[in-house]
Amino acid sequence: MNTPVTPATSTPTKSKRKQILTVLAIVSALGLAYGGYHWYGERATEETDNAYVQGNLIQITPQVSGTVTAILADDTDYVKAGQALVQLDTADAKVALDTAEANLAQAVRQVRNLYANNDTLAAQVSVRETDIARAQTEIARASDDLKRREALASKGAVSQEELNHAKSQLLAAQNALAAAQAGVVNAKEQLSSNQSLTSGTHVDNHPSVLAAAAKVREAYLNLHRATLQAPADGYVAKRTVQIGQRVQAGAPLMNVIPLQQLWVDANFKEVQLRSIRIGQPVLLTADLYGKRMEYHGKVAGMGMGTGAAFSLLPAQNATGNWIKVVQRVPVRVELDPAELAQHPLRIGLSMDAKVDVADQSGKMLADAPSSSPVAQTTIFTALEDQANAEVKRVIAQNAGARP
Repeated sequence: MNTPVTPATSTPTKSKRKQILTVLAIVSALGLAYGGYHWYGERATEETDNAYVQGNLIQITPQVSGTVTAILADDTDYVKAGQALVQLDTADAKVALDTAEANLAQAVRQVRNLYANNDTLAAQVSVRETDIARAQTEIARASDDLKRREALASKGAVSQEELNHAKSQLLAAQNALAAAQAGVVNAKEQLSSNQSLTSGTHVDNHPSVLAAAAKVREAYLNLHRATLQAPADGYVAKRTVQIGQRVQAGAPLMNVIPLQQLWVDANFKEVQLRSIRIGQPVLLTADLYGKRMEYHGKVAGMGMGTGAAFSLLPAQNATGNWIKVVQRVPVRVELDPAELAQHPLRIGLSMDAKVDVADQSGKMLADAPSSSPVAQTTIFTALEDQANAEVKRVIAQNAGARP
């Protein structure tokens, strides 16, 4: 026999069912909202954990050969630009510099002698021209004497011997004039030849002096290049040089890594690149510091090929069986210098990168050349200035008063 349900027992059951349905509706709404947000967020970002810190590895190599006499910096040391890192033996370089400076001093004095010879040779031209005038005067006198004697000889007042003597004096005067004229020509040629060696120049920029000065610069640079300096601020890494080692020009001795000039290469799949543009913001985290430390960077550019294309042994997809492998392209990400200074990174550290691709107004590839150098150092310019100063010092000591 069925017992009828009273209103008192049915009301609580309906109320409980309503509560359950309400809860399920709220949970469903929250799930849909979260799913929608997550779906939209994924559409607006591209992320990868295949990202690594990169930086400049400044290789320290000697410009001259030599024997290592001192190592002035070791692995992990911090060095400043211009700081000495390695010292090579300088004995031979000093001898070469002394020889070059002596040759420059000699060249300067020889050139000074060339300028002085101009005045001497010009004076000789004047002397030869005076000889011409004297010879012309002597010819005029001898000619008058010969005419008088010829007139007297026709009357028998002068002997034939005296007449012959007057003729000989005229011939001698004529020969003296020819010799004087030849002397003038020779003196002028010598003056012209000497002037051709000095015309349009002075001691400082005479070719002989410039050639000797170049040797001094070369010897000075070789001497001071025996001290290897740090081109930039950074940390020493991969030191391989040892005391007493004979090193050749170009041999790698150590590296200097400027940690303030780091960036991240984020290797995105090729299907992720369609929305990535230059200038888009990037949120990065490093395994070194964990998720609590976030770096804020921006896309600086994209690689011009996949890693496989630039590998030492690129894939040969036209041979044998083929399996498609999704390729990756490195995307260069600039880091915030302030954040990098506060939380330093190291080359090769793992990073997670998430690019906000909502704004796609930028370009995929750069279309204008860089307006500033990627990296620059002035330590070699300073050495060249010092070499020029040394050349000027040697010239000034031997030039005397400029002609």
